[in-house]
Amino acid sequence: MSTISENKMLYLLVILGICYVLGVAIIFLKKSWDRAKNLGFTKTDLSNVIKASVSFSLVPSIAIVVGFFSLATMLGVPWPWFRLSVVGSVGYEIMAADMSLKATGHELANATSMDFILIMYVMSLCILGGLIAAILFSKKIQMGTMTMKQKDSRWGALGNSTFMLTIIIVFLVPMLMGGGVNLLTFFTSLGIAVILSMLVKKFKMLWLNNFILALSLLGAMISSVLWTQLLG
Repeated sequence: MSTISENKMLYLLVILGICYVLGVAIIFLKKSWDRAKNLGFTKTDLSNVIKASVSFSLVPSIAIVVGFFSLATMLGVPWPWFRLSVVGSVGYEIMAADMSLKATGHELANATSMDFILIMYVMSLCILGGLIAAILFSKKIQMGTMTMKQKDSRWGALGNSTFMLTIIIVFLVPMLMGGGVNLLTFFTSLGIAVILSMLVKKFKMLWLNNFILALSLLGAMISSVLWTQLLG
């Protein structure tokens, strides 16, 4: 599998893809900057917005970096680097890779180059359905939710909660059904998140909110090693 996962050509393609995305981001940043100036915002105002955006983006990205290292040990460096830099999420990538290998009856220890190609296919092309659906239906869903809020605020809140619960269930059910180490790792992560949330609430440590996801993920990963050793 490493003949593809660590191939120089894959590195090159990943770098080109990330540079393309960065280029698009820079173009839209320039367009947004010019439009804001036309609307009367000062350079100082815009600089403050950018600084705040950067600071809010860097802290949550710690969880992504942790996820990258966990994925890199399984799938090499370039592919996880590309996925987590562009459109992927840690939970989805790990789940997609695991399901791909289970479908072939293989494990990472004996995975072949064809297995890795299947993993790349599942992790990239198969997620396009959600992106295309977002383009076609997200505005209608958002407008429908806003209409519900205007008619009855309770239904609007229920709609938002339902969407979030659906997303959680998609990732939660496979983990809970895994049993053993998966269950213990999940409850460890949950426990860490609850304890940190209580600390934030009791001691008014609002800055800690930005680190709850990263610390829960890191603690869960460390605990998974412990649970694996204890349960064999």
